[in-house]
Amino acid sequence: MPHLSRFVTVWSMLQARVQDGRLPGFAAAVRFRGAVEVHTGGCLTLGGTDPVRPDSLFRLASVSKPVAGALTLALVEDGVLGLDDPVARWLPELAEPRVLRSPGAALDDTVPAERPITVRHLLSSTPGFGGVWDSSPIAVAVDEAGIGPGPLPPQLDHDEYARRLGALPLVAQPGTRWLYHLSTDALSVLLARASGRPLHALLESRVTGPLGLGSTGFWACDPGRLGAAYLPADGGLELLDPADGVAARPPLFEGLASGLVSTAPDVLAFLCALADGGGPVLGAASVAAMTTDTLTAAQRREAADFLGPGRSWGMQVGVQVEPGDPWDQPGRWGWDGGTGTTAYVDPGRDLVAVLLTQRGAYPGDTFLPDFWRALYRCL
Repeated sequence: MPHLSRFVTVWSMLQARVQDGRLPGFAAAVRFRGAVEVHTGGCLTLGGTDPVRPDSLFRLASVSKPVAGALTLALVEDGVLGLDDPVARWLPELAEPRVLRSPGAALDDTVPAERPITVRHLLSSTPGFGGVWDSSPIAVAVDEAGIGPGPLPPQLDHDEYARRLGALPLVAQPGTRWLYHLSTDALSVLLARASGRPLHALLESRVTGPLGLGSTGFWACDPGRLGAAYLPADGGLELLDPADGVAARPPLFEGLASGLVSTAPDVLAFLCALADGGGPVLGAASVAAMTTDTLTAAQRREAADFLGPGRSWGMQVGVQVEPGDPWDQPGRWGWDGGTGTTAYVDPGRDLVAVLLTQRGAYPGDTFLPDFWRALYRCL
């Protein structure tokens, strides 16, 4: 008799999204109580005929960020850098930052930084710079410099990115405010410089190689397995990056804020390694540090609209500290990506799950929460 999946209602819900045109395709991977299921549906491109398969490649967007946390802590374990090391050792562009007198101030209305930016600040997204999403002078300047948050990496090389970042004032004093995204790209530059290696080589030696993640990197290992990426627009979808676009070839900027390409089984294997104690990438103490809240109560309150109910931030990963949605209970950790990706570990339920799609996710869009709601109803 054929085996009936515990998650058949989840797969049916996702397939319905494909049929109604909301999703071109999807790949999901789940480990529940040690049993793994991988399920796919739809096609690599909207209106196409090439089906999504378990080895199909997706742009991870911000689901790349937990990899940044793990890779940084691996170098801490190796003794290459320390959490409280000033970043100026590797990022001299940030050696003497100026800080805006207020977040909306003119770019030249600044005061000196009260303390150096450290590696810990980058990991906890509190270096004083990041996404602001308003019409302030600093928000406009970040966008004009081409270093702002987005689902795809900057179209700059590492040195030019660091130069442009260092030319702008900080929004807040280092260590005082949680701000999203830019710290991870700065961390990407730091990791390459600290190791003396291209970031793709470092990633392969410390994460993807030891875990056997042969499909994970900064560009598609096999462009024929990569689909297009889309954004919601006018009730439909508009093209963000074609199948042969920026993710199909080596990028100018190898970045861990939004730059990885991978498969659902690879992302699941990475998260399972961390959930099982970290080996062979990290020690258990580093995994615990990475998935523990790093923010103060005041910082959590200020970031609550972005992070979501009951959620805080560890080291490049969201961590649930208070009950939120039914699936968001304390101890759960992971993150979402703007290209329609989501990946979380729930130690209390012995659950690790990943969903990768080609539909960009924006506030108010419900298809990622719908996935988690349906999944948890099956437990």
